[in-house]
Amino acid sequence: MARGFAHRADARHEGNMTFLLDEGDGPIVATAIHDGHVLRAEIANMIKLDDETRRREEDPHTSRLAAVVPTRLVARRSRFEVDLNRPRDRSVYVRPEDAWGLAVWREPLSEEQIARSLQEYDAFYATLERVLRERELRYGRFVVLDLHSYNHRRDGADAPSADPATNPEINIGTGTLDRARWAKLVDRFCRELAAAAPVPDVRENVRFQGGYLSRWVHETFRDTGCALAIEVKKTFMDEWTDQVDEARLEALVTALASTLPGLTEELFS
Repeated sequence: MARGFAHRADARHEGNMTFLLDEGDGPIVATAIHDGHVLRAEIANMIKLDDETRRREEDPHTSRLAAVVPTRLVARRSRFEVDLNRPRDRSVYVRPEDAWGLAVWREPLSEEQIARSLQEYDAFYATLERVLRERELRYGRFVVLDLHSYNHRRDGADAPSADPATNPEINIGTGTLDRARWAKLVDRFCRELAAAAPVPDVRENVRFQGGYLSRWVHETFRDTGCALAIEVKKTFMDEWTDQVDEARLEALVTALASTLPGLTEELFS
């Protein structure tokens, strides 16, 4: 069984309008499925939300975290077109209650428009399954780092931040994970990430337990796939202006990269 982690010289790169895929060696795959901001032309002029509001609910810059892993899938489409972290039948926001009370569209989407968004959803999951089947065949087991970020100043740009007691710097979602099977790997990952992170506040299932992508991995690859839903609090940026604290973001990138050898070791221990 191959266990190398070096990036292949002949790594594949694929792209379409929904996501970008880079493939390299190793049993770890990263996803940044809410990084995208693009809307396809036929619905772009139907969106009611301004760019700033959409961007605030997306996960900008998570593609930079994903870049530490040789194999990664990064969304190009906005979650407001199709949300890859929702079940298929709820992946297109139709009503305000689908999107935190936000009125997304100037007029209702047609069935044909929804169907085209679902084609993009299907293309993503077909590609993800192919990538993970190849890792399963080659390595026997694999880890998915499902990377997200979250807001902590929802009351306004000048309002106090959310209570740190219930809003960790990094929340690791393992709600659909077989914790007994993967306990050593999860514990080591949390420990090593906390040791290297700019703020050593890494907690499990406090604010989020993981979304549909993690659940899909655990249902599709019951014995071989471990998905960790990683939610980074947006203290590395201003969630109202999108201005990035480059030093803090780079420190997070370095911290995440430092966990990869341990993840690989635990997979095969």
